[in-house]
Amino acid sequence: MENNRPMDRLLCGDVGYGKTEVALRAAFKAVQDSKQVAYLAPTTVLALQHYNTFTRRMKAFPVKVELMSRLVSSKEQTAILKRLKTGETDIVIGTHRLLGQDIEFKDLGLLVIDEEQRFGVKHKERIKEMKNNVDVLTLSATPIPRTLHMSMVNIKDMSLLSEPPQDRYPVSTYVVEYNPVIVEDAIKKELSRGGQVYYLHNQTQSISACARRLQEAFPNAKVRYAHGQMDPDTLEDVMLDMQSGEIDILVCTTIIETGLDIQNVNTMIVENADRLGLSQLYQLRGRVGRSNRRAYCYLTYQRNKSLKEEAVKRLSAIREFTEFGSGFKIAMRDLEIRGAGNLLGAEQHGHMETVGYDMYCRLLEECVNELQGKPTMTEDWEPQLDFEADAYIPASYIKSHRLRLEFYKKIGAVQNEADGQETAEELIDRFGDYPACVGNLLMAAESKALAKETGISQVTTREGSVLCYFKESFDPAVIAELIGHYKGRILLSAGQKPYFAYRLTEEDKKNMAFCIKSLLQTFKDLHNQEK
Repeated sequence: MENNRPMDRLLCGDVGYGKTEVALRAAFKAVQDSKQVAYLAPTTVLALQHYNTFTRRMKAFPVKVELMSRLVSSKEQTAILKRLKTGETDIVIGTHRLLGQDIEFKDLGLLVIDEEQRFGVKHKERIKEMKNNVDVLTLSATPIPRTLHMSMVNIKDMSLLSEPPQDRYPVSTYVVEYNPVIVEDAIKKELSRGGQVYYLHNQTQSISACARRLQEAFPNAKVRYAHGQMDPDTLEDVMLDMQSGEIDILVCTTIIETGLDIQNVNTMIVENADRLGLSQLYQLRGRVGRSNRRAYCYLTYQRNKSLKEEAVKRLSAIREFTEFGSGFKIAMRDLEIRGAGNLLGAEQHGHMETVGYDMYCRLLEECVNELQGKPTMTEDWEPQLDFEADAYIPASYIKSHRLRLEFYKKIGAVQNEADGQETAEELIDRFGDYPACVGNLLMAAESKALAKETGISQVTTREGSVLCYFKESFDPAVIAELIGHYKGRILLSAGQKPYFAYRLTEEDKKNMAFCIKSLLQTFKDLHNQEK
């Protein structure tokens, strides 16, 4: 914040890791330097919670904190607008209302955007207008692909909160068909230990009927419901009662999704979880397990319902990512699935099929370096391999998602046969003999290294032959040796884009990865002999 250029930083931390605490201290620092702070929250409930937190923490200091949302009357909003303009208000916390054209600050110094993935494109365009020469701190557990990507290619700065709070346990997550017996048993257990329960029913039309049903099942418990279309005063009363522990079971919509912090709520039941997005499920689960008690989350779907493939993947991922720090991994998975999107335009997701993701990142990095006055890197090229073979690490071989990614990275970094051999030995040592698909992946990595060594830019298969394209010139003497070695199964094409073709045998077709590696190894050996 003390640099000459305005800060634009993404703070990525898991749910409950203390992002709000960092924002609170940044806001206090800005106010100390006689600047105003705008804290943008996606929901009225979250804005109210932050307002109460900031008011309590700033009570001992001459700092004026205001709330701008539909919970505040029009008359009071008009008064706040005047105080913002004159500089009487130091910190304003609000929802989308803060993005109105009538909002004027005397000297805005810091803009905090909480859960930025909840704001639409139009809101973000308005934010861009607000933040010229203003420090911006963006908070998110699961940033949208575009924001995450911008951080990874140095357009935004990024900080990661990776250490979990003390005495915190991961939330036990169950994905099950809806069963009244399981649901009632889970609620009973939580109430018996003096805790509270969130019951997520994401349909406002039938939410009151759902609350009545639960009240009948638990006559001694206090059951209330909350949703975004309620009267603001009633909603505020319900949430305050929930925070003070007067409500045992809160039937609610996804209004509780972002940032709500009630430490006594440690069981959550989600109806129709298959209809919710991956980051949404992750955020919802983060509303429980915010104390040193073991927490439980039951993600349910209708009985006998055939789930779509995407829904199955989402529910599998949320069950898989239960350990601390998973929010960043889920955002990375989202980046893989959706693409980075248009950095300057309105689209929040998209694809880069024309140039490929790696090339896109490289081009973008070159532009960023050029604008920052840094020297551009010398051209580095990678050979392209295109042939049919099962080449992957199955979950049955390495069960941990994190370890699979780690070994994909190691295999991708193989520079020669020795590297490949070392990685293969580590795999066998840690996980036992690997299946054929892992062997193919290792051979493909070694083939890529061999191709680069010998100046082969592309290896592809076509009409029963393997085609190896040269990056630049080739040595005719080496090709002559190769033709002799394979007894006429090699054909040279010396056109505009020269290549040699190797005619495949039936045996070669059965083990394509081994065939290509052997071909390139032979080419390399003959190349070295000729030298």
